[in-house]
Amino acid sequence: MKVALDVNGLYTGQTGVARYLRGLCRGLGRIEHPGIAIEPIAWRVENYGYRQPERALRTFYREFVWAGLVAPRLLRRGRFDLFHSDGGLVPHGLFEPQVETLHDLAVFRFPGRFRPWQLHATRWRLRRIGSARKIICISRFTAEEAHELLDIPYARMEVIHHGIDALDALDDFGTPAAALPPLPGTFFLFVGSIEPGKNLTLLRETYLMAESKGVTLPPLLIVGARWEGVAREAAPPASWDWRFLGRQSDAVLGALYRRAEALVFPSKYEGFGLPLLEAMRSGCPVVCGRVASLPEVGGDAACYADLEPAAFLRAMAGLLAGDPPREEIAARGRAQAARFTWERCASETVEVYRAALQAG
Repeated sequence: MKVALDVNGLYTGQTGVARYLRGLCRGLGRIEHPGIAIEPIAWRVENYGYRQPERALRTFYREFVWAGLVAPRLLRRGRFDLFHSDGGLVPHGLFEPQVETLHDLAVFRFPGRFRPWQLHATRWRLRRIGSARKIICISRFTAEEAHELLDIPYARMEVIHHGIDALDALDDFGTPAAALPPLPGTFFLFVGSIEPGKNLTLLRETYLMAESKGVTLPPLLIVGARWEGVAREAAPPASWDWRFLGRQSDAVLGALYRRAEALVFPSKYEGFGLPLLEAMRSGCPVVCGRVASLPEVGGDAACYADLEPAAFLRAMAGLLAGDPPREEIAARGRAQAARFTWERCASETVEVYRAALQAG
């Protein structure tokens, strides 16, 4: 069997979809899959920035010219038996995906998080996803959403969780100090795109409440890129020590997780929630809401708090006071993260390929 794997997501963003594709490709490279040859295909041109008209022109080429003309020709010429789309780009015409990965349905739950074109294009793709023979959902939560919102039968869906690798620790084990930004002695950490759904506003309200109650919280370090149009999302008062670090390498991110008091993750909605696993794999406590897929990923290793300032303040202050003890929650986190590997993700994905071919 010859499988084409759409990896365009590696060239259009640097968030969860790209991390999923990199992890899946690593996992596929580490396991045996006799009788199945897997070939990544993509228009290998990066389009991470928002400068116009370059972004619009590259998006147009990728989604219309490459998807409409180039990709179907590549798929036919390569004599592929199966095409796996990551839930993003769908080549038009004669060769439709037989396997699709569905990450989330945020465009239906939180349409305000998306630009008009992105909203229209993503909804169109999701409404076509039901034609695939097999649909990989990255969490049980996403599968439930797909059944409810897209009326997809459970029998056509397979839940395959992400994996997690160690974020190559260099930090206390050999990374040059110059590789790390200047760090305060203690700090909380936020990781994610800076856009309304990630809910930095809640952390702003939490710090305001702490200030009003005379509670001192350590600085907040923020790793992630700002989405266009949200440059002032959760801008803190000048008296606070919030530091926006932008995107960082995995080595630096691993160092930040290991040194942070906790990852504070007030997101309203996640299809999976990879930062939770990254933090737990690194022995970093996690404070998050009991929403969407997060309890499925965090298990009994996360500190859950209602998405309101008083609850987050109690959880953050409790961790600072050693309640629960850091060693205890770090051990639970590492045990939980160990259940998620890219090898397992890859093995289960290969089984979906076999099932999809039989279904055809």
